[in-house]
Amino acid sequence: MKVLVTIMVCKVLRIIGKIVGKGSSLPGKIALKICPDILERISLPKYIIAVTGSNGKTSTVEMIAHILMENGKKVAWNKEGSNQIEGVTTLVLNSSTLTGKVKADILLIESDERFARYTFRYIKPTHYVITNLYRDQLTRNGHPEWVYNALLDSIHPETQLILNADDPMVSCFGYGKENVIWFGAGDLNTDTTEFDGVYHDGLYCPNCKKPMTYSKYHYNHIGHYECKACGHKRNETAFTVTSADLEAGVAVINEKYEIKLALKSLYNIYNILAAFTVASLAGIEGKDIVPHINNYVLKNGRVVTFSLGNRKGTLLTSKHENSISYNQSLRIASSDKEGCDVVIIVDAVSRKYFTSDVSWLWDIDFHLLGSDNVRQIILAGTYSNDLAVRFSYTDIDENKIQILETVEDAVNYLNNERNEKIYVITCFSDKDKFLTRVTVD
Repeated sequence: MKVLVTIMVCKVLRIIGKIVGKGSSLPGKIALKICPDILERISLPKYIIAVTGSNGKTSTVEMIAHILMENGKKVAWNKEGSNQIEGVTTLVLNSSTLTGKVKADILLIESDERFARYTFRYIKPTHYVITNLYRDQLTRNGHPEWVYNALLDSIHPETQLILNADDPMVSCFGYGKENVIWFGAGDLNTDTTEFDGVYHDGLYCPNCKKPMTYSKYHYNHIGHYECKACGHKRNETAFTVTSADLEAGVAVINEKYEIKLALKSLYNIYNILAAFTVASLAGIEGKDIVPHINNYVLKNGRVVTFSLGNRKGTLLTSKHENSISYNQSLRIASSDKEGCDVVIIVDAVSRKYFTSDVSWLWDIDFHLLGSDNVRQIILAGTYSNDLAVRFSYTDIDENKIQILETVEDAVNYLNNERNEKIYVITCFSDKDKFLTRVTVD
């Protein structure tokens, strides 16, 4: 009876939440109050796929869900991105019958990396993807090593791990385990042999803390690494991006499967690779994956195209306090050879952990916008002057930079007769402040 009541309450609250436009975590929160172990009482499907990591988990989960459903699988997944235990509880209960059985072939869970240990106390994934561990939201998560230790408690011995071999810290999750599938990138034409960034989180071995060497960097600390002191090194991969041409918008997996890219970034390629790996392990052949991932445009709002007068633009959502996320967006904009204007909006610092701390701006590789492809740089929002100070420590010509106090000012400034494309780089909290003032495609 308790299970029935809990499920009914959750379903009713979810319906009300959709009507009033509220999030999906409250129904699960109330359900857990009524029955704290409700997740343990639910009959789950045979396959439970979990995805976590600092970046890319929402996009990866969306692509996994899309591929699986297009191939006839019934998937229950937290498409709204509510990824802590309350949101996962809402997902599970709303996907269940009143008797407590999930109505799906596969339960697909995006999990917040910090809270995965609570969610997976009750749910044991059959497959567990860990995308990467970056310096992310320091006011919330602290250092990646702290997140690593938190994630350790979420891993069950019988779970098959699907790990990014190119991330030295993620690879540590595979120590002493045989049931591991590795994915990563081979030789890419964008690789470098020298590190080029503000900080280097792969400088020291995550195992023994001695200096590491890299034979190649894909981006930031993601690459091919080895510690001469303890032997920690990149593992050979079963699923590999064997070539990629960002300019042409093409990536090849395992020398066989060519995938066309809607978003021309290495960031996106890793998300695609993780999704391809999971779908393959779920029994879908590569030839049946490719058609559903070719030129796939994410529906999660991370990338939004728009029009402003006669001008076209793309808004790239980046996580505040996450320099890697920003760097990837900057690379996309700076590589547009047709020429563009770039808008950086920092109007709110953090959605939940508001501190007015902008020190994370100094971790971002803003020098990437020094490319001749970038015609103008507009800094907008409450923290535009903080951005301007940060830019003063780059080599970018100050005459290219315009400082504006509000998002509205930025929109008005950009609404002109010029024809260059506009890239807007901002966060979840600020993106709608811009999008509500333009025409979304």
